[in-house]
Amino acid sequence: MALSLTSCQEEFEPLPEEGVETEAIAASSSTAKLIEDTCSNDGSFDNIVDEASCFNINFPYTVKVNGVELTINGIEDLGAIEEVFDSLEDDEDILDIIFPITITLADYTEITIDGIDDLREMAQECKEEGEDDDIECIDFVYPITIYTFNLNNETTGNVSVESDKQLRRFFAGLGENDLVSMDFPVTLKLYDESEIIVNSNAELAIAIENARDLCDEDDDNDYNDDDFTQEGLEDYLIECPLLVKEVKRNDQSQTEQYIDYVMNFDEDGSVTVKDWEGNNMTGAWSTRETEFGLLLKLEFETLVDFNLEWFLYDQGEGVVKLHVSDGDRIILKSGCDVINDDPDTLRGALKECSWIIKRVFNDDQEVKRLLGFEFNFEAEGVVTLSNDNTISEGTWDVTTNEQGRLVMAITMGDEPGVDFEWPLSSLANERLKFEIPETDYELVLERNCDNDENDNDVTWIRGLFNDSQWELALFSQNEDPLTEAYGVFTYEFNVDGTISVLDQDAIAISVGNWFVYRNSDGKLEMIIRFGSDSNFYPLGNDYLVVEVTENRLELKHENEYDGYDRLVFEKK
Repeated sequence: MALSLTSCQEEFEPLPEEGVETEAIAASSSTAKLIEDTCSNDGSFDNIVDEASCFNINFPYTVKVNGVELTINGIEDLGAIEEVFDSLEDDEDILDIIFPITITLADYTEITIDGIDDLREMAQECKEEGEDDDIECIDFVYPITIYTFNLNNETTGNVSVESDKQLRRFFAGLGENDLVSMDFPVTLKLYDESEIIVNSNAELAIAIENARDLCDEDDDNDYNDDDFTQEGLEDYLIECPLLVKEVKRNDQSQTEQYIDYVMNFDEDGSVTVKDWEGNNMTGAWSTRETEFGLLLKLEFETLVDFNLEWFLYDQGEGVVKLHVSDGDRIILKSGCDVINDDPDTLRGALKECSWIIKRVFNDDQEVKRLLGFEFNFEAEGVVTLSNDNTISEGTWDVTTNEQGRLVMAITMGDEPGVDFEWPLSSLANERLKFEIPETDYELVLERNCDNDENDNDVTWIRGLFNDSQWELALFSQNEDPLTEAYGVFTYEFNVDGTISVLDQDAIAISVGNWFVYRNSDGKLEMIIRFGSDSNFYPLGNDYLVVEVTENRLELKHENEYDGYDRLVFEKK
């Protein structure tokens, strides 16, 4: 937009009427920065392609997606990229951009990019995690008249702007000492389509600042988080009970008091929440669609932390995520398989095959000595727990608790580590998870029908390690090297599933167990365990097999501190 400004005040359109606020602000002020951010170009809509929110690629352009060539003529064509990505679950998604392309920056400047290195260099100037400076939760309602001022605060000119681009380019053409103001009142529209009228620069700045975090701007690269409609959301809420997994209000976590409350949405607009004791709390729900996304309104007399109109920012893979300003959020997880389901479904799954203990916490204690132990759930309520040389016997049953959740009750007096009523948290074909969230009661079982006897990789590793001696070349916990403490010993893997730790005189000073199997993710896993009274107890864990040859084995375990425990054995 070309502007022609002179010092002759009388050559311009009529000045604002008396009483209209025309207080000037500097083009370099914080208020001017808020105005610029509000009218900046949002480049996040094509993050599936460029992975950068501070610019977008101009249409049309061509990409290759997993070898398929696509011409992108508009926003609607970005969905074709997602369809190719989603066509296979386990493939590696590869996208190549055909250069040259033209990109538009936040200030609507256009730049030609000739190659991927140049594009990556531009993307590095964006903020991490996809976030950008533009403010998307509030917009100006046009037209708006802008006034310019001299250093004596006298009006020198005005211009009418009709769009974000015109407003942003106007500010881009100002010097840092130039003075401007808007012709108030000015109307702004929020993400939920409600409007705010401001009458001064101060009110304008407050309105924009307050709206900055009111909605999810979708600046990340998760292209799957927009695949829902109002009808789809309503159907999803009604279809199954939902478990509360996270609640945050006023920047404070309230998860502990609400974790795993059960929410039942009814098509008549009522919603019932059931706590751990089975008490019911009834409220109302409704949805509405805006140009900024879907909103879910919840109203309760007692559950005040839920009483808001929540912005839906993710729905998929059994999870609904809700968000409002100041970081307020609720995360709900589908409870189709674990609430009000037929107990015979779980009973049948348990009796069909053996189940390997992958993880067990009981009353704040991780029971590593039981890793790799095998449950066999038999008829008439009999259950056995065994490894290669130890067998315990007890009783089991499947019932429902006060919330309607499936519960597996195990009574095994001589093995207190599993003696508990375990609420089912996740029911999958190959893996079962039982837990009481926000407590240290957790049991994860992996399905094992034939002991992997038909898995060539598993049987080869078992044969490789049977009756062989190995040295510990590396042991680290979360990148903390511990090799020196454990690397002076010899580790003898025996055919009976035991590990003998030999000192320098070849004398066994400790005995543990080992077990190899194919886990529910289709990956090879080795479980190593030592008794809690053993000096080698820290070595015990469920490790993924990273690499295995006839002379070397590398294992890793992702730990709770966002790092890895690593074990490397080399054959003697």
